[in-house]
Amino acid sequence: MEYDEWHPVYERILRAFGFDRRADERARDVLASLSTPFEMDRLADAAGATVAIAGAGPSLEDPDQLERAREADVVFAASTAVDVLESRSIAVDCMSTDLDKNPETVRRLTHRGTPVAVHAHGDNVPAVESVVPDCDDAFVLPTTQAEPSGPVVNTGGFTDGDRAAFLADHLGARRLVFVGWDFDDPAVDPMKARKLEWAERLLYWLERRRDERFGVLDGRRADVETSDLPIE
Repeated sequence: MEYDEWHPVYERILRAFGFDRRADERARDVLASLSTPFEMDRLADAAGATVAIAGAGPSLEDPDQLERAREADVVFAASTAVDVLESRSIAVDCMSTDLDKNPETVRRLTHRGTPVAVHAHGDNVPAVESVVPDCDDAFVLPTTQAEPSGPVVNTGGFTDGDRAAFLADHLGARRLVFVGWDFDDPAVDPMKARKLEWAERLLYWLERRRDERFGVLDGRRADVETSDLPIE
């Protein structure tokens, strides 16, 4: 996805949450100052592959979910989903994170040569400044939800999980399968619940763009709010 396609949705997210565009841009620029351009060929070859997009929901512990991740050609995982998968001997090919949890996993992955898509937004600058300098820069893919600048890219998406899906799409994945996604997790706080609502909307938009049906949305499509999406 190019930024001009993403930008209208980003504008709606800013309005919905009251986020400050300038704060996002400042965070992007801090990340840019700590990063170099990422070579996309360092990512696992997702083109034409089945890519598992692992969310960090409680259902990821289910044996059938773990098996679906194990069977995929490539695994992109959000945040702490990496730790769950690796504890079950399931290799992760890319981590997507805004650094709100498990910073040691981020550092460890980059130093062993596993790419981490590190996301900067308005309120995580301290985490960016703390974690990124300790990473192997060659394996940090710097991302933003604002306009891309310098080494910082934007392939679409809002939360760790749906950004992983948009990245896989950007790389030409043939099929996306979703594991560990719990849109109705009662344990999350109200802000996280609102973000999950947006993640659901964005996956609906992505499947329409890809002409694909994501199983994670089965039984939910009729209730997805689409008024903020550029869907004809």
